[in-house]
Amino acid sequence: MRAALVLLLLLAACSPDEPGGTKLTVLAASELADLGPVLADLRRDTGVELVMDHRDTLAAEPGHDLAWPATARFLRLRGTEPGTATSIMLSPLVLGVKAGEAAKLGAQPTWADIADRAAGGELRFGMADPHVSGSGMAALIGVATAAAGTGAALRPEDVRCDRIQGFLAGRAFGVPDVGGEYVRRQHEAGGIIAPESTVLALNASGRLREPLAVVYPRDGIVLADYPLILLNADKRAAYDTVVQWLRTPSAQRAIMDRTFRRPADPAVPRTGPLAAPVGNPLYFPDRQEVVDRLLQAYDRAGTSRQVIFVLDYSLSMAGPRVAALRRAFAALNGFARFSVGEQVTIIRFAGEVLEERTVTVSRREDADGLQAVVASADLRPRTAIWAALGEAYRIARPGAAIVLMTDGENNTGPGLAAFLAGRHDAGPTYAIRFGEANPAELGRATAATGGRVVDGDAESLTEAVKELRGCR
Repeated sequence: MRAALVLLLLLAACSPDEPGGTKLTVLAASELADLGPVLADLRRDTGVELVMDHRDTLAAEPGHDLAWPATARFLRLRGTEPGTATSIMLSPLVLGVKAGEAAKLGAQPTWADIADRAAGGELRFGMADPHVSGSGMAALIGVATAAAGTGAALRPEDVRCDRIQGFLAGRAFGVPDVGGEYVRRQHEAGGIIAPESTVLALNASGRLREPLAVVYPRDGIVLADYPLILLNADKRAAYDTVVQWLRTPSAQRAIMDRTFRRPADPAVPRTGPLAAPVGNPLYFPDRQEVVDRLLQAYDRAGTSRQVIFVLDYSLSMAGPRVAALRRAFAALNGFARFSVGEQVTIIRFAGEVLEERTVTVSRREDADGLQAVVASADLRPRTAIWAALGEAYRIARPGAAIVLMTDGENNTGPGLAAFLAGRHDAGPTYAIRFGEANPAELGRATAATGGRVVDGDAESLTEAVKELRGCR
């Protein structure tokens, strides 16, 4: 009888309605698997056990008592404002690279510098899939924000596919467990884009042939604040117990020492490499449409893009017009650079096709070689616009983008009607119009292909070329 009474008392003490002895189910980011020892201490000290359900997801799903993502910003974008959430720890997104790669990037590189080297085939890195990882999305936000150059939160029109894809040309792999994959494939990648905690943990693991230098892009970082979110209001007492324990100085130090994440409590001193300043945080997008466009750019990356330039080298282009055209190509560097895997064709024409050159970019020098084609001084009489554009569609693959630059009217070869009667469904034509080029005819041709006409005065030509290689 006495034994039965003792058993009943013990069961009552462990009732799930009380903080002590409570089990809370937690939908947690996969990267938080390293918190195991800290959570064991939590259970020992408070009697509250967190049963972690690690998933690669950015959403808080029903059926759990708590959620513990890297950030709550994705929930807010979807119209779900966490009622009760407490930041537990911090970790900025960084680039971890081998020493040789760090030296090439120089001191305090920007996201633009990183993207430029990736687009030129000079930097290969691993990153997490942004569909399921906050760190993967943070990388896209960093690059897109740097490319926009506004210093503000991204707008949908700021997200340029060509710039994101140039950066992603350097992606060696995109998986949820970027740290573990890098250990397996460190021979083929120069580093990873990941939370600072992941990079530092790898350096301390003894599994790397070469430690990774931590690079904090000087134009800003996205900071994960790992909020613990209450989903089940009936568990509020246990939630408060957990938060209070996790925010104690001793628990904050344990998190820092065991997981390499920075304390959320600013009063707890940061030690070792975590004492390094991280710079300014970047604005997080405040519209779901921005995130959707970033994912669209990510999904398109890795496909072999084809861009065809159809360039008028008739005599009327001599002087400032052809000079403006050459300046536009010379400006195709940095974010606007032709990137690895992109196939670029230049068709020069006058009364006939004068030259056709195709390059599939595998390194920076491949794209630079196209400058020699554009620099040609071979200008000739007459203008066969529709014959040259027809040649572009003869070689175009589905999904190609075609850019026509001309200043004249078609005066030889097939006419516009013949062009419109043929096949032009491989991709849109964008016409950059100089001088006397017939706007009505160019408008009909571009509309039939899904493109449009852009005036090509010297001031706007460079930006027009960059824009026409963007999202479409």
